[in-house]
Amino acid sequence: MKAIQVGLLGIGTVGSGTFNVLQRNQEEIQRRAGRGIEITMVADLDVARAQSIVGPGVKVVNDARAVIANPEIDIVVELIGGYGIAKQLVLEAIAAGKHVVTANKALLAVHGTEIFAAASAKGVMVAFEAAVAGGIPIIKALREGLTANRIQWIAGIINGTTNFILSEMRDKGLDFDVVLKEAQRLGYAEADPTFDIEGVDAGHKATILSAIAYGIPVQFDKAYVEGITKLGAADIKYAEQLGYRIKLLGITKRTAKGIELRVHPSLVPAKRLLANVEGAMNAVVVNGDAVGTTLYYGKGAGSEPTASAVVADLVDIARLHTADPLHRVPHLAFQPNALSNLPVLPIEEVVTSYYLRLRVADQAGVLAQVTGILAGAGISIDAVLQREADEVGGEGSQQTDVIILTHDAREGTLNGAMAQLQALPTVLAPIVRIRKEELAG
Repeated sequence: MKAIQVGLLGIGTVGSGTFNVLQRNQEEIQRRAGRGIEITMVADLDVARAQSIVGPGVKVVNDARAVIANPEIDIVVELIGGYGIAKQLVLEAIAAGKHVVTANKALLAVHGTEIFAAASAKGVMVAFEAAVAGGIPIIKALREGLTANRIQWIAGIINGTTNFILSEMRDKGLDFDVVLKEAQRLGYAEADPTFDIEGVDAGHKATILSAIAYGIPVQFDKAYVEGITKLGAADIKYAEQLGYRIKLLGITKRTAKGIELRVHPSLVPAKRLLANVEGAMNAVVVNGDAVGTTLYYGKGAGSEPTASAVVADLVDIARLHTADPLHRVPHLAFQPNALSNLPVLPIEEVVTSYYLRLRVADQAGVLAQVTGILAGAGISIDAVLQREADEVGGEGSQQTDVIILTHDAREGTLNGAMAQLQALPTVLAPIVRIRKEELAG
C-alpha cells in the first residue's frame, strides 16, 4: 500500500523531533499503522537549515501554502504555533481536504470550535495529542480509554516551566524572581515567560481537557487563570509545615451547577502522588465514576516527547484514513451534534478550601477578630498556625504571621470575608489566599 505522505509546517524543536522519530522507528511504525508514513515536504522560512535537517530526499519550501496545495500530501502537520497565520493555514488545509495534526494548544483552546466544525463538514480529522502534556497520551486516554466513564474531575500539572520553578523554590527556599532567572539560564523558561508563569499555557490545556471530559465546546474565555508570580518562599515553607506542597494546577470539575474550569496555585497534600511531581515533569489525575482515580505522568515538553504524540496522531490517521468519517472517534470525544451547553462557572461560584496568610500586629485579640469574621461569614476553620513574632520579623518584631486553613467555602463568600479582614487596622499587609485541593477520590 502506498505510504501516507506528510507535509510539515515548521521544523523547529518539535518538527525536527518528529522527523527523527519517524526515521528512526520507521519499521515499527509501519507495522503498527499498516502502511508507511513519510514526511515528503517541509515548509520553513529558513530553507537551508530545514534542508540540513531532513536531507536531500525531502522537498523544502519557504511557503506553507505550497505544502497545502500539493495534491500528494495527505496530512499537514502544523507546528508554527500562535493564533494568527497558524489558524489560516489549518483552515486552508482542511478546506483542501487534508487531515491536520497540530501541537497548537493556544489555537485549539481559542478557535477549536470553528476548526473542528470545519473538519467535520469536510470529513477530515484534526488530531492534537501533542497539544496537552507533551508525550503523555492524556487526550487518547480521555477520548477512548475512559469513554465508559462519567468524568468527575481532572487536576493536572500541565506546565513544566512553572513546576520547575515551584520545585526549586521549595528545595532551595528562594523567591520567585531568583528562580525564574535560573530557569531562563537553564532553558526551562523562555526569554518572555509570560504565557507560562501567568498560567495562560496551562489554561489553554485545561480548556481542551475540559471540553473532552464533559462534551462542551472549547471556551478559554471562560476559564479562570492565575499564575505563580505572586507566590513567596514563605508560603511554600508554611505549606510544607502544614503537610502540603504548592503546585500550579489546571482543574476542571463537574458540579451540580455546571463545570469548573480554573488554573491557579494550589496546596496539595504532600502524600498525594501529584504533590511529588518535581522539576519540569507533567502529571494529570483523572477521576471517573467507574474507574476511580487514574494518574498519567511523563515529560510534558521537549523535542522527542512531543514528537512521540505527533507521530501517534499520524499513525491514528493512517489507520483511519479510509474509514467512514461518521464512525471515527469524535474530536471532542462526544458526537458533534451531542455537545452539552453546561455552563462554565465563574470563579466566585467555585467551592473549595483555602490557605490564608495574614501579616498582623502582634497583640492580644487579633486572632479572635479574624476567626470571628470568618465565623460570621459561615466559613469554618480547619487549622490555624501562628508564628512567633521573632521568627517572622526578627528580634523585637511587633508583627507576626497567622496562617489559616479553611474547610470548603464558596469563593464569593470568602471574597467578602477577606475584604472585612483586610480592613482591620491590625492586618498590616495584603492577605495571601491560595486555594487548597485535597484531590481525594
